[in-house]
Amino acid sequence: MMNNENQISRQTKLFGFIGEEAGVSRFSAIMNKKFKENQDDTMMIPMNIREDDLYFTVSNMKKSQVNGAVISSEFVTDVVDILDTASSMVKRSGMCDILYREGETLRGDIFSVRVLTEHLKDIVASKIAIIGVNHYAKAFSFLACGFSVSYFNENLEELMAFTEEVELSNADINRIAPDMQVDLSAFDVVLDFSNMSTLKMIEKLPKISIDMKNNKQFSSLKQRALELNAEYVSYDDIIEKLTAKAYIEITKK
Repeated sequence: MMNNENQISRQTKLFGFIGEEAGVSRFSAIMNKKFKENQDDTMMIPMNIREDDLYFTVSNMKKSQVNGAVISSEFVTDVVDILDTASSMVKRSGMCDILYREGETLRGDIFSVRVLTEHLKDIVASKIAIIGVNHYAKAFSFLACGFSVSYFNENLEELMAFTEEVELSNADINRIAPDMQVDLSAFDVVLDFSNMSTLKMIEKLPKISIDMKNNKQFSSLKQRALELNAEYVSYDDIIEKLTAKAYIEITKK
């Protein structure tokens, strides 16, 4: 078991938490508290990494004593090309938020989007509006069974290509653009997976607005939710559920 001084022994399993602001995130601290409470000889190390150093850092994990890493949202697409093997969800979505060292290879998977879908079930949300067609939108679409989902994007051709890629038939697709007036109040939740710099075109939001950005990243959804007095939920706001799922994934290996 881990001792009271949190010292690392040769037997201690090490995991990283990789992000630009990993040191100020509560993720590693919460994980280490869980390891200690459960007497696991495991420790998570926050690793502040610049984008330019990401490839070097992650690829070198193959010959290190680090057993894997959780990847912060800003890097989830960048690590995919470094993996040796990946789950079907990683391959289809183009994102990876948790990886494991197996011998001198790295295997990637996704856990955060599964947490998001469970969170939506917990708050009894069923009618979902998704803005954007990025990797999170793809991963969510593969797990969206049981939800009624409408898709919004600035470019309709891009949105149609997205629905074909994720094999959605008869999808409810809608255009959203700065010159429009958009009312999303009929939905239970809006998920913003776009890179739109402003969401001023949205005149009404649902009760809850969610994106997977951490508190150090700019969020146009957060800005609009504050303006319209709607509840905004970030990656950090569901961090207890994220760490609970990460703990299960790490300790079962």
